[in-house]
Amino acid sequence: MTRRGRIVAWTGGVLGVLLLGTAGVGAWVYQHLDGNINGANIGLDGDRPVNLSPGSKNILVVGSDSRAGANAKYGRNLTTMQSDTLMVLHISADHQWATAVSFPRDSWVQIPACAQGNGSTSAPHHFKINEAFSIGGDTGDISKAAACTIKTVEKNTGLRIDHFTSVDFQGFKGMVNALGGIEVCPKHAIHDKKAHLDMPAGCQNVQDEQALGYVRTRYSVGDGSDLGRIGRQQEFMKALAAKAQSKLTSPGDLYGFLDSATKSLTTDKELAGLKPLYDLASTVKDIPSDRLTFLTVPNYPREADVPTDKANVVWQYPQAAELFSGLAHDRETGAEGKKKFEEAAKNPVTARSVRVRVLNGTGTPGQAASAAERLRKLGFTVVGTGNAPATDKTAITYPAGLKPQGEVLAARLSGTKAAESATSTPGTVTLTIGPDFPAEAGE
Repeated sequence: MTRRGRIVAWTGGVLGVLLLGTAGVGAWVYQHLDGNINGANIGLDGDRPVNLSPGSKNILVVGSDSRAGANAKYGRNLTTMQSDTLMVLHISADHQWATAVSFPRDSWVQIPACAQGNGSTSAPHHFKINEAFSIGGDTGDISKAAACTIKTVEKNTGLRIDHFTSVDFQGFKGMVNALGGIEVCPKHAIHDKKAHLDMPAGCQNVQDEQALGYVRTRYSVGDGSDLGRIGRQQEFMKALAAKAQSKLTSPGDLYGFLDSATKSLTTDKELAGLKPLYDLASTVKDIPSDRLTFLTVPNYPREADVPTDKANVVWQYPQAAELFSGLAHDRETGAEGKKKFEEAAKNPVTARSVRVRVLNGTGTPGQAASAAERLRKLGFTVVGTGNAPATDKTAITYPAGLKPQGEVLAARLSGTKAAESATSTPGTVTLTIGPDFPAEAGE
């Protein structure tokens, strides 16, 4: 069971690989399956990240939790669309490596202003990252749901998204059922009313509602975090891809699988069709397994910065910024990079642990106090404000031994660098703001 199988399944590229088996069934089958795929006309406005690595691809993958039609039983009074799973697949320009980054849906991030289905525009604010899909999809319009999600991911990562693909609940069940189910081996019994799941411990074959409940369950397994669910979903999809490639040898079984998969699939217009999906699959199918990297964006509980928030996570800096910058410049993360991120996650430098003194170098009264309040909202510990000689450029300085703390602050302020200074106050990172101080501090 290879990691290649997992990446093909998540991108929908398994359709392209299995498409080879439909050649002898007839052109009408191809036309029917091709027509199943919904192409969303995604309109994106405003400033977008510059494409820093032409030839590479960033594909946003969403597991859609729409509550319309047959999906209504999974939530009450929910008319908007939901996203259960969110990840970005980066395929290198030379097609020699790829990295898939999962985003916990409880990630506390900036949600930009988005066009809503009811004709209004939402106000920018901070909330869980998966809210972006429901803001744009407030009336069930997946085009706007996709647009708001892309804007949110681009805003918080600096990555330019090239393609979008979404798979919904019902299509997922159809794919699993066409394979006769997938074997899972939970170590403990699972009883989760929200996921409509009641299953014993031990290895067993799951399909239909039980399969869906297994990949959706969260609160009744392990520590109840979204991170655990991400791992289960990745393993399940890897098993699904492996079974599909080994079992779907008859035209009947293959057609049933592809019919369910394509009916559940929504992509951007450019990717909508069996041929473009096949072309996408072709770019990854020959990548060596040891050059396919899967990881979750480095993060830690937001409670560490904001004690009253026990429900969300924040991305860990500067590691998250390093990850996103590497992908934007088409630099391979690889196994060593993943290991480094995992090691750093064991002892994160939280925003709350960074003591910051804010100095105003703009000459405009009140700027230090305003910046200090923004930093407090991010969880930083502001120990004082004051004035500094006029400066043209915002600067961060730190004393010997506080380089990690300086880098954490710099990573939250786009374009600002941190440097060691012998004159810095011991135990404190100093932020001297100039007229170029970012309009919004990242979160």
